Amino acid sequence: MNIVEFNDVTRIYTSGDHELKALNGVNLSLEKGKFIVILGPSGAGKSTLLNILGGLDSPTDGSVIVNGKDISKLSNKELADYRAETVGFVFQFYNLIPTLTVKENVELVKEIVKNPIDAEKIIAEVGLSDHLNNFPSELSGGEQQRVSIARAIAKNPEILLCDEPTGALDSETGVLVLKLLLSMAKNYGKTIVIVTHNQNIAQMADVVIKVKSGKIKSLINQDNPLSADEIEW
Repeated sequence: MNIVEFNDVTRIYTSGDHELKALNGVNLSLEKGKFIVILGPSGAGKSTLLNILGGLDSPTDGSVIVNGKDISKLSNKELADYRAETVGFVFQFYNLIPTLTVKENVELVKEIVKNPIDAEKIIAEVGLSDHLNNFPSELSGGEQQRVSIARAIAKNPEILLCDEPTGALDSETGVLVLKLLLSMAKNYGKTIVIVTHNQNIAQMADVVIKVKSGKIKSLINQDNPLSADEIEW
């Protein structure tokens, strides 16, 4: 069952007389519950694709169907509801509120969603029960990213969107975070979409999408993706 469909999606940015076509007629279907990796060099359009799917940007032309609804036609309020209820975000930088504890950062989602997962339960699952009352400045980079993942999962979204989630981490910590992302997504039945330039991460994916110059160059379904432990990092 497809949860996402891009239909002839184009995104053009203009600056004066200059036009940049970040996406150029993208057609794409994403199946529910899959671990999907979008690969491409800088400027390929992969982050634009992710931002449009996340409701952070809108296509210039085309439609984006999520759960049967065209999100490109939503009002600003409807888009805000979509971002709150349907998608969760994990970025390269953790975007934690420095004056709030780990628990408080994760509990923030209760303010915007109707059916959150218990904060302490999720924090335990990312292995940070001993840090409930710590502030972000008291955590390592990997621990802060785990809090970011806990917060995104606690929203109980259908789709988890991750933009270079290991980009600011060392290799060993990055592997731990990827394993955590994958296990959390599978445990809670989420569709997970990771944008990256790291070819190794693609070996873990159910679906690998390669983007270049704003176009989908290939889409590969992998029947037997590797685990993080099987990959030479």
